[in-house]
Amino acid sequence: MKNNRRWAVSLYAALWVAAGLSSLAILGGCATQAPVVTSGDGWRKDQVADAYVFGYPLVASDIAREKATGGDASKPGQAPVNTLRHATALPPVGAAGRPSVDTLESTAWLDVSSGPVLVSLPNAPRGRYYDARAFDAWTNVIFSSVPHAADRPAPAKKLNAKAARAARLAAEQANVLAFVPAGYTGTLPDGVTRVETPTRYVWLSIRVRVNGQRDVREARKLQTAMSIDAPSADKTSATTAGSAWPNVTASTPTVVTGGDKPDSLDATAFFTRLAKAMQDNPPAPNDPHAVKLLADLGVKAGEPVQFRPADADLLATGLADGRTRVDTVPSNAISRNGWVWFGDGAGNYDTDYTLRAFLARRQPGTGTKDDEVKPVASSDSDGHALNGANEYVLHFAPNQLPPVRGFWTLTAYTKEGALLDDKTLRLSLSDRDRLRKNRDGSIDISVSAAAPAKARMSNWLPVPDGDFQLMLRLYVPKPEASDGTWAPPAIERQ
Repeated sequence: MKNNRRWAVSLYAALWVAAGLSSLAILGGCATQAPVVTSGDGWRKDQVADAYVFGYPLVASDIAREKATGGDASKPGQAPVNTLRHATALPPVGAAGRPSVDTLESTAWLDVSSGPVLVSLPNAPRGRYYDARAFDAWTNVIFSSVPHAADRPAPAKKLNAKAARAARLAAEQANVLAFVPAGYTGTLPDGVTRVETPTRYVWLSIRVRVNGQRDVREARKLQTAMSIDAPSADKTSATTAGSAWPNVTASTPTVVTGGDKPDSLDATAFFTRLAKAMQDNPPAPNDPHAVKLLADLGVKAGEPVQFRPADADLLATGLADGRTRVDTVPSNAISRNGWVWFGDGAGNYDTDYTLRAFLARRQPGTGTKDDEVKPVASSDSDGHALNGANEYVLHFAPNQLPPVRGFWTLTAYTKEGALLDDKTLRLSLSDRDRLRKNRDGSIDISVSAAAPAKARMSNWLPVPDGDFQLMLRLYVPKPEASDGTWAPPAIERQ
């Protein structure tokens, strides 16, 4: 790493060279937003925007890792790399970030630069849903578990002593995942599941379903049975860190300051963090054109980034366009009945950089269509913003509740994505609720801030007083939910 090299890049000069290559459509593989090829400053501005969209997920995850670990994990709520951090309680009222109110999440940032990292996950007892997902530093899913236990009631038949003991032992056995760098040739323990990671850092998310506050203690038992075993930094070998991770050491990564989210960074801070993060977390092999684009801008893995003051306006305009792209719903989203969600492409993005960046900003930790889909709605059937002053009804036709193999849950949030800020009867409705059916087998869910008549209380979802949004989570959805064949019903204002 050439840390002592100081130089300045002329953005105009670099981009005049790149202009001759416009016919290559550098980011032409992006499924949702191909670059606009024009001439003059407009063309160069688009290249800055393309580079921003491409690098956004890595910068976002790099900032998230830094906030979660802090290098030395010295602040409250932080945890060192290769250490699990457990949410031991359901989110409080008013919690921000559209949190789940039906799961406890355990998370960890893994660092494989010093050798394989082993993650032990216990089997869940029958009737307890939980899943595990791992993401590389570019937010691609590199591992996803089939739910360790289907979310269904325990068998009514009482087990004899021998069968009960066998079931208990099965629940106590662990599934061991071995996270290793791509191409790792060292030995691994017998019986582990090998997970190759193309990046040094991996984000691990494990979710356990909870059936209300009284069930938290039981769910916590699964969390305490999870563990991570990783080599210490002083055990780094040439086979694990040298060949697989050139120019990377196991020491604490360099911290690049300049804001706690990508949107707050100027061009120099954003691309500097991107260049540093790429040294530990290289782009995928199918990203050569994007890497060439970055190089033309003077952004190379592990090298300092310094733009000319004269390029400031061009860079700022390009970043503004990039931010707009990142914040715009991609064209390949599924949109029906006022709900928007994602199926194909989510989690496994290939060269769909626009979708990857959008979800990195709006729905961090998005899994594949087989893991979970999350339709979101913020307007009613007439296109008006949802508001707690009104009463709404979601009419599910017979046998048209969300199709899942795991479970589903419907939650209301404020316009900004926070939970209700006062205590209420419930924060969500799910497949575990005893929803009252109509005579024809259909189900009407009432959505409002004010409580409905007593006869409809079982089907009532309380919402904030002002503008709000709804999120429907489908855990392990059936194919008809992820391809748009099935859709949530329209939200009808009464």
